Amino acid sequence: MQNTRTRRIRIALAVLASGAALALAAVPATAAAGAGPDGPPRFLEPADMPPHPTSDWYAGAVTAGQPDPLPICVGEALPSISSHRAYWTEYDTNALQVTVVERDEQRAAALAALLRKKLADCAGTLMRQDPDITAEGKYYGKLFVEEGAHVYGVHTSSSWGSSDIGLFSVGRDGRTVTVVKWAQLGTFQHAQVADFRVTTATAVNKLY
Repeated sequence: MQNTRTRRIRIALAVLASGAALALAAVPATAAAGAGPDGPPRFLEPADMPPHPTSDWYAGAVTAGQPDPLPICVGEALPSISSHRAYWTEYDTNALQVTVVERDEQRAAALAALLRKKLADCAGTLMRQDPDITAEGKYYGKLFVEEGAHVYGVHTSSSWGSSDIGLFSVGRDGRTVTVVKWAQLGTFQHAQVADFRVTTATAVNKLY
């Protein structure tokens, strides 16, 4: 069981920093990313992502269900009613948005709180699950948008030489919760925190 969990962590960390698997269809997204206020929540567009210095952003279609592989730390908390959209550049930067529409605001608030706890504990969780991983987490504060959004950073390095930086956010509007992830090779010095905060606010504002 431990070996299976370790393999899953390593796969997730590889996806954290590499959009290669997604770039097989590296063309600008044309699929609809959501509906109006009475329809499903809208998703981020490629142009909403933190700007990449040398590449456009691309996106897949909005897809029902949990993403595969699951994002680190929050993945196992995402229910089957999730929907998600993947984003990538031509280089080493990728992103993901996962949105959940709960039955009521109480359930949505509980899910958002659980996801925030998972992210707050993310670095420790990764190191407990895989002794080859060294991780550090940071909390970048709350955004006052709708019911609020919270931004986190996680840096991981490994015994085999990888160094990956990821930014995560959890936001809520009513009974809808969204998680946004941005990742690339690098350290906290490479994290586009200010841009990601703008992306997060846009994501929450777009929910309905």
